[in-house]
Amino acid sequence: MIKIRVLNEKDAVAYKEKRIEALQNHPEAFSSSVEEEMEYSIEVHASRLRAVNAFTFGAFEEDKLVGVVTLVTEIKRKLKHRSDIFAMYVSPQVRRYGIGKRLMNAAIEKAKEIGEVEQVYLTVSSNNTAAKKLYESIGFELIGSDPRSMKIDNTYIGEDMMALYFK
Repeated sequence: MIKIRVLNEKDAVAYKEKRIEALQNHPEAFSSSVEEEMEYSIEVHASRLRAVNAFTFGAFEEDKLVGVVTLVTEIKRKLKHRSDIFAMYVSPQVRRYGIGKRLMNAAIEKAKEIGEVEQVYLTVSSNNTAAKKLYESIGFELIGSDPRSMKIDNTYIGEDMMALYFK
């Protein structure tokens, strides 16, 4: 049975391990590199999980972290109507069981609970059709593309920007 909950600083070790796994399995899907992430101390990861404007949700199979997603809310007055989703990842062995959708829904529900949030943004690798299909099924729509968003060695990775509007 999978349980979804907000991570806290006690989850920092498991969170760091999941981030490294994500970056190793899909370097093209994240702006961070494995090397950068490995250099960060556990305290850096714990501080991310303590941030007042960020909520990282974890999917647990028993006591094992198998998926994560982060919702970051805006602090500036003119931007409080929007939030961003980052670092969505589900371990390969538990994909296709709806865990990604449950994580996304938890993040979206949190954004709605905040009250001021009217829209949520995310970016996704242009060639990641499975992720785009998931986001579209939740109601996200394509709002733009950047064909040269990231560069790994000499290869450009395109990203699509998507938004979900509540109002």
